[in-house]
Amino acid sequence: MKSIKFLIGIIPFLIFSCSEDKMDEINKELNNALEMSAQNEIADIILKSAFETTGTDIAWYATVYTEQSAGTWGQSVDADKRIGQTAATLFNNNWNNLYDVMMICNDVIKKTDPETGDEADNLFARGIAQLFSAYNLAMLTDMWGEVPWTEALMGADNLQPKFDKQSAIYPDVLGLFDDAVTSFTNATNISSVGDYIYNGNKDKWIKAAYSLKARYLMHLVNVKESAASEALGVIANGFAGSSDAFLFDAYEATAIGENPWYQFLSDRTHLSVSQTLYNIMVARNDTLRMAAYFEKVGGVYNPAPSGTATQTQGGLYSQSLITANGRTAATPIMTYHELKFIEAEAKFRTGSATWSQSLQAAVEANFVFHGLTAAQGTIYFNASVSPLLTAGNELKEILTQKYIALYEHEAIEVYNDYRRVPSFLTLNNPNNQTTGFVWRFPYPTSEEASNSANVPEVNVFSDKVWWAGGTEK
Repeated sequence: MKSIKFLIGIIPFLIFSCSEDKMDEINKELNNALEMSAQNEIADIILKSAFETTGTDIAWYATVYTEQSAGTWGQSVDADKRIGQTAATLFNNNWNNLYDVMMICNDVIKKTDPETGDEADNLFARGIAQLFSAYNLAMLTDMWGEVPWTEALMGADNLQPKFDKQSAIYPDVLGLFDDAVTSFTNATNISSVGDYIYNGNKDKWIKAAYSLKARYLMHLVNVKESAASEALGVIANGFAGSSDAFLFDAYEATAIGENPWYQFLSDRTHLSVSQTLYNIMVARNDTLRMAAYFEKVGGVYNPAPSGTATQTQGGLYSQSLITANGRTAATPIMTYHELKFIEAEAKFRTGSATWSQSLQAAVEANFVFHGLTAAQGTIYFNASVSPLLTAGNELKEILTQKYIALYEHEAIEVYNDYRRVPSFLTLNNPNNQTTGFVWRFPYPTSEEASNSANVPEVNVFSDKVWWAGGTEK
């Protein structure tokens, strides 16, 4: 009888326990894993970096500030007129997105640590994470100057990280590219899973790391005497041709899968062709690229004056054909023609006699990139560029040709070029004189609200970042 009572008493407990275990299993969100392999995190790193870092607001504002485009509607008008450009809300999302992707990179780097990581053999994923950690960190410090780094990425362990000086951050940027090369070189466990750029080709990833390092070394030409010669040293290991270019080419012709520039145009139509860029191209008889770049309105090109344009969502001013025809166009994180322009500048700065050959190769590669031919680029170079390469004008024309070539989806590097060598370009926005040029981005709401004691006080219209000649806070 006691045995029966014991069984009667324990059966509900067993039923309850089994039910609880089953409910725990049922309630698990199997599509939202708490842990993910390093290789499966790579896709998120690449997508976020290409779409959010390279392809959206930072570039859209950069193209307006440097007058490749004019703001003719909405927030782009405000940028052109210098309205609200000190607001903490302006780039809040970009700031948070950058730290988000860097957190993912950091997680992969920890998992693949050769000594302590659970996936110590996945050096290929480690290299990708190191490369994109460098790229996103560089974007942060290039746009904002002093940013949290050595005490960042700690989550709840440190909600008020200190802001590090750009001069201290840049060695880590360059070092991460070196680390990426080492990881790629030693990688034997190669997977194409999540690799939307090079599909598991580690040799191309190595070239990308070297090419990007050259870019960021050239940012330092005003503060580091050896920057140009160091850049030339790594360029030799960079892209060998256009097929090596660092492009995200996985967009789809859907409302949620299309190129962000195309989405921005179709949804908002904020930008028009700038009179400044148009006049520079007209002066050089750059008709072939104008036809590839700009739509006509009523049979003629009608660019918009920066800072004073009539507000319109299309129909009045010429807009970008590159964007209008680019629903699934690749996002260029770094192109071969950019590397050749960097090579031309670095050679000129170091006294190499072949700098003009590199400049010609850059122009020709850009013609090909836009659907023209290298031969057409050669004709343009000989007729319109060579006559301008007179003594004292060489650097200006190198950077002017780069300015033309990097319209519109590569505008971030144009912004960086202007900030480090403003003498190469005459801007025409009258608001530069009355309010000021935007030399850096305002610190975001997320930092002002939670970390205000550490946020530097800056004036975006007068305080330049360190490598552009500014004084660090």
